[in-house]
Amino acid sequence: MAHVHRISIALSCAAVLVVLSASGGFAASTEGLSPSVATVAERLRTEALAGTESYDVVRSLTFEVGPRSAGSAGDARAVAWATEKLKALGFKNVHTEPVEVPHWERGRNAGMILSPWPQPVVLTALGGSTASPAGGIEAEVVGVATLDDLKKLDPAQAKGKIVFVSNHMERKSDGSGYGAAVAVRGVGASEAAKRGAVGLLIRSVGTDSNRLPHTGAMRIIEGEPTVPAAALSAPDSDLLEAELASGKPVRFRLELETKRFPNAQSANVIGEIPGLDAGTAKEEFILLGAHLDSWDLGTGAIDDGAGCGIVIETARRIGQLPPAERPKRTIRVVLFANEEFGLSGGRAYAQAHEAELPRHFASAEADFGAGHVVRIKTRIAPSALPEFAKIAEIAKPLGVAFSDVNNSGGGADISTLASANVPVISFDQDGTEYFDLHHSANDTIDKIDPKDLDQVVAAWTGVIYAVAAGALELRPAPALTERE
Repeated sequence: MAHVHRISIALSCAAVLVVLSASGGFAASTEGLSPSVATVAERLRTEALAGTESYDVVRSLTFEVGPRSAGSAGDARAVAWATEKLKALGFKNVHTEPVEVPHWERGRNAGMILSPWPQPVVLTALGGSTASPAGGIEAEVVGVATLDDLKKLDPAQAKGKIVFVSNHMERKSDGSGYGAAVAVRGVGASEAAKRGAVGLLIRSVGTDSNRLPHTGAMRIIEGEPTVPAAALSAPDSDLLEAELASGKPVRFRLELETKRFPNAQSANVIGEIPGLDAGTAKEEFILLGAHLDSWDLGTGAIDDGAGCGIVIETARRIGQLPPAERPKRTIRVVLFANEEFGLSGGRAYAQAHEAELPRHFASAEADFGAGHVVRIKTRIAPSALPEFAKIAEIAKPLGVAFSDVNNSGGGADISTLASANVPVISFDQDGTEYFDLHHSANDTIDKIDPKDLDQVVAAWTGVIYAVAAGALELRPAPALTERE
């Protein structure tokens, strides 16, 4: 199915190029934009669709650095790589800003069903999990279907046992199945420990059927109890479910040789494409963000090497414009530290730049892989929506719709900016296959089709340029609700 999807996107992109070539460009509805800004935005979109260097950026990051979990040697290499890459691509004011991050390493992980029918299984520790005692944990398994069932579990049933939560994630193109499934990864170990359990197993939070488990961060709360916790691959979760369904007692051995270290120093890496107003009191910023860190199982190509490639290439292409076409606002790229294990970089950026947050005109984040853009959403001043809809029309020839619901949170790293009422522009991507790869050893660059990235950059570049160069005021954005 993934191969068919990539072929169809490549063909659709090719078809768009044919129409563009034949017609001399799409006449998007650009009322509310000056003709000159609209013309440049459409040209940027068309040129990006014909081919970008975004894939080359991802390839460089994943091949030259590889896995880069917070606090690791790979993390330090990634900061050095990003600093040099931005300089080499012509960014200005390239610098790092220190971020303190947690440092945890996976070590050796193993598991086995001991009875009633012995079977080795494939699993991986959840990020932040404590280690098992030397020699591992051997205990009976008690199965529950959901986190709610775990919270209702009688301690008498859990004491001394390994709890297994079998909740299946639902595949959704917008990724909404993830939010419904991921909570158990965050708090499951604590809830199991409160009930006297000695370990936690969960079905991987993913949508694939590969025998490759998906990791992800646990929520570590000082003073709360916890137990060693791991995610089983989907086929091994099915296997454990079947043995539990037999009605016979199921025993399991769990071995996790994880290690926690003192917090380490990492950094946000920042580079800019200066606008015409750069260096003046009226300078405003359009922040384009992605996260530089990754989990350690794969090479972090889709999460979030692709995002790094998208935002770097978007800004680079705008920066190549001749002086007469430069936008007045500065494009600031921020490659955030430690999104995966606690949003350290996003919080550090908001704190370090608190005084200039009112000058952040808009923000956008790329952290949903390399699938093509299907929709643009916002959180901007409601009065600006009618005119912004006309800006969004620039991406319509790419098959991109516009939603005027105006409640986008933007993304994890820029959530602190949204909390400060900085306007948000979201380029929603097709995530149908994203969670087949997410946080697993399968997150490698061969899963990315360069033409998909070109379509994403085409949408970003046209719209971001129009916002950076145009006169439409997007502030103030609506405040986040307490639930958001």
